[in-house]
Amino acid sequence: MAVNPNEDTEFNDALRKYGIIPPKETTPPTPSPPSSPKLHDVLDDLTLEELKELGEEITDEDLDRDIDSYRRQRLAQEQLQQKRARFGRVYPIGRDDYTREVTEASKIDEEGDEEEKGTGVICFLYKDGIPRSDRTFGHIHSLASRYPHSKFVSIVGNKCIADLPDSRVPMLIVYRKGEIRNQLIAWGADRERQLEELEALLILCGALDISRGPLGERRATDGDDSEEEDEDDTSSRMRSAATSTNTRAPKNVRAQSKKDDSDSEFEFDM
Repeated sequence: MAVNPNEDTEFNDALRKYGIIPPKETTPPTPSPPSSPKLHDVLDDLTLEELKELGEEITDEDLDRDIDSYRRQRLAQEQLQQKRARFGRVYPIGRDDYTREVTEASKIDEEGDEEEKGTGVICFLYKDGIPRSDRTFGHIHSLASRYPHSKFVSIVGNKCIADLPDSRVPMLIVYRKGEIRNQLIAWGADRERQLEELEALLILCGALDISRGPLGERRATDGDDSEEEDEDDTSSRMRSAATSTNTRAPKNVRAQSKKDDSDSEFEFDM
């Protein structure tokens, strides 16, 4: 009698037990269908105009109420973020403006900032006609537009610091809470620098807030591990991009200021 090893019988079970026929192949479990996306996950991907159109098409009153409430919340958040995004461009200043527009400005807390972190202020010292200075100025304009919560100001180098040599240009001085957080001297003198490298350094020293998007919108913080890993990943890439910069030993130089320069203060590592 021929035995069909694929039949599910007690006889075949006995044969399998003694190794006379091979074990029965197990059927892989059927994967469970993906869970339906949550309403807010779907709405997050829609613009305010699309949310309005969706609300007009919905006939279910409860769902329509949820969508309208979500749209109003999003609209209020965007209006608040646009109000908080105070800057968005590079502001030219003079020597007499320095204390007010840089040092004091960095002490101002953003509206609704419970951490009282102050404002990141980046002062860019430049000189026209120096290629690395001109190239960096372009990067400064891009970053000012990208990070409207941080203040970018510019001033001709030797109008800020008397007799500042061209070899030290461009220079960036970073302030927060009234203190100098970092200085970049002769940025790009060693090699051509990319915008991403400058952005990385400014983020690492606290001048730019990485938790905000292009319009200053905060990232959602719902405890998702993958988002935390992405942020760690971003920080690692930033640190990698920021290596190898301005390695000369610093020398402290105090620039001489006129007696009537009451609204300026200068003491930098050169």
